[in-house]
Amino acid sequence: MSRIITVSIILIVSAGYVFPGERIFISPTIGAKFVLIPSGTFTMGSPTGEHGRDQDETQHQVTISRSFYMQTTEVTQGQWKTVMGNYPSYFANCGNSCPVESVSWNDVQGFIKKLNSMERTNKYRLPTEAEWEYAARAGTQTPFNTGICLSTDQANYDGNYPLAGCRKGVYRNNPSSVASFSANSWGLFDMHGNVWEWCQDWKGNYPKEHVTDPAGQSSGSQRVNRGGCLHSFAKNVRAASRGSHSPDYRINRLGFRLVRTQ
Repeated sequence: MSRIITVSIILIVSAGYVFPGERIFISPTIGAKFVLIPSGTFTMGSPTGEHGRDQDETQHQVTISRSFYMQTTEVTQGQWKTVMGNYPSYFANCGNSCPVESVSWNDVQGFIKKLNSMERTNKYRLPTEAEWEYAARAGTQTPFNTGICLSTDQANYDGNYPLAGCRKGVYRNNPSSVASFSANSWGLFDMHGNVWEWCQDWKGNYPKEHVTDPAGQSSGSQRVNRGGCLHSFAKNVRAASRGSHSPDYRINRLGFRLVRTQ
């Protein structure tokens, strides 16, 4: 009698480890896990009736024409230390598994440049604002990837101020270790709350027409950040909510996660 033997194959590439069955990439330098985000088209922004909506969230169709890898968690303090050799975070006592914060957009560019050099690649970068929202939504069109409401059992934000019609929760007043809550359906953790996340784009007005692979304005004074943080009201951790700061701005609620192109 013949037997069928199933063999799991791991492809080892020069700058990391790719697991074809799960479409996962792992950085050999910082151990960060990345999941492949598929290409597709989605509605970016929020409908006019969404509670907590801001006027700069004009809905429009966006096509992401190429799949990309996104880090499943925010960059941690330990990962930052591995690359940069220091601990910049205000909440340093939170530990290596907590998100790094108090890093400016410019600081992050230094981290990315050094990580790319260490792995002899040029594939690491910040997500564009469109990539970030597309990945955060993971196919949903509700205020949160959890639905109309977001409980503080699902994310770290100020539960004293839920979205209208939703229940109150706790206010932790401290960051949580990454991946403390359930991931969205695409395997991404903490896309709502914990720390704001820098994006690549300069902040600008949305177009009204269908666009493909938007990268924001060519220049500006403020870079986009997304996702809200541990101090945010629920309206500011919605998938469509937009924040921004000057590229040299640092604060203890602002961090980032990485994208890696294929």
